[in-house]
Amino acid sequence: MPVPVQMPPILREIAGVPIPEIVRQFGTPVFVYDEARILSQFHDLEAFDVIRYAQKACSNLAILQILHKAGAKVDAVSAMEIRRAIAAGFKPRPETEEEIPEIVYTADIFDREALDLCVEYGVHVNCGSIDMIHQLGKALNAREDTEYPVEITIRINPGFGHGHSQKTNTGGPLSKHGIWYQDIPTAMAVAGKYGIAITGLHIHIGSGTDFEHLAQCCSKMKDFAMVVGSSVHTISTGGGLPTVYKDGDEYVDIQKYFELWDRTRCEIEQMNQSPVTLEIEPGRYLVAESGYLLAEVRAVKTQGGTDLFYLLDAGFNNLARPMLYGSFHPMSLCPMSGEPNEERPIVPAVVCGPLCESGDVFTQEEGGYVVTRPMPRAWTGDILVMGCAGAYGFVMGSNYNSKLYAPEVLIRDKQLICVRKRQTFEQLIENEILLDG
Repeated sequence: MPVPVQMPPILREIAGVPIPEIVRQFGTPVFVYDEARILSQFHDLEAFDVIRYAQKACSNLAILQILHKAGAKVDAVSAMEIRRAIAAGFKPRPETEEEIPEIVYTADIFDREALDLCVEYGVHVNCGSIDMIHQLGKALNAREDTEYPVEITIRINPGFGHGHSQKTNTGGPLSKHGIWYQDIPTAMAVAGKYGIAITGLHIHIGSGTDFEHLAQCCSKMKDFAMVVGSSVHTISTGGGLPTVYKDGDEYVDIQKYFELWDRTRCEIEQMNQSPVTLEIEPGRYLVAESGYLLAEVRAVKTQGGTDLFYLLDAGFNNLARPMLYGSFHPMSLCPMSGEPNEERPIVPAVVCGPLCESGDVFTQEEGGYVVTRPMPRAWTGDILVMGCAGAYGFVMGSNYNSKLYAPEVLIRDKQLICVRKRQTFEQLIENEILLDG
């Protein structure tokens, strides 16, 4: 079981590299990723036949390269994620019938470019709606060079969901995701109409799965495999493995998690009298704890004469999770005074960003309730470090307030490698067009 990332009140280095050196080279705000942590998380899951990285969590090409070299497959949820995966070295289509697809496109719709790419490159598709099957079938039938049999996976909404926030719940009647379980026969009929075989089943009900919900998923997966029949040779558990952000959070027991799904896989194999591949689709689990967001404290003030406010040069344009979900990120302070043994008193503080929005607060709970965090007393110029920022950090960023995208830096064997340069003003405006006159 993984050891949680330690975030003491005062933090002076990340993966053996002094924080002041990172800031000296790359400025702030800056995202930092520890390669060793990504790989250790990956190896935790090696009991599964396939570890398919959900790149939406962190899609930097270098991260994709690292995981590809480690043996991961990849999930893509957009046309550009397909292109990213190909650029990072993943093959768009299997070379033999026995080969596992390196890229799977998973979505509830095809936009037109994604459909064109899937057809052009032969990317395996995990369909989350019956309309997707219609559209793929029509597009394939319109091409003279289509190689049959074409295989797809279907993502099924089992009728229930789970998540650490209602916004991350991806199952049940109020979720847009997946083909409703009672519509599986319709999906089969539509696929059959176009000569498409349903060879894989996928269930993902949300992030932070517990074993009660997991057992339900396993039972439903067996039921759905019985409906689809002997064409099923892959099942996917989806993702949603929990990350430890704060005291009280717990890792899932990976061995128990695997055993439940492996038992389900074996039961389906017995039904179908053929081998079934077991996939897991982690995103956050692989990269969240590898990542840190470093920001400079640019102002310290009190409001109403009581609570301290630390105002940073990073905002929800860099890390949106606290504003979107009330998500907790561990925080440490790196004093920049140069005193190695300096002690700072612990005080209640509100940690905020620079944006022109009252919601630009990193210490808030779901519903937008602003809270304080026990923090070392900070001074202007100190560096505040937010941990567990490797998933849904940079990828959910924006240019709001015309803020530039932060750089991304990888630590490999105590060496700093820039894997994304800081955006420039010229890049910010390069697609905008001034009017004549």
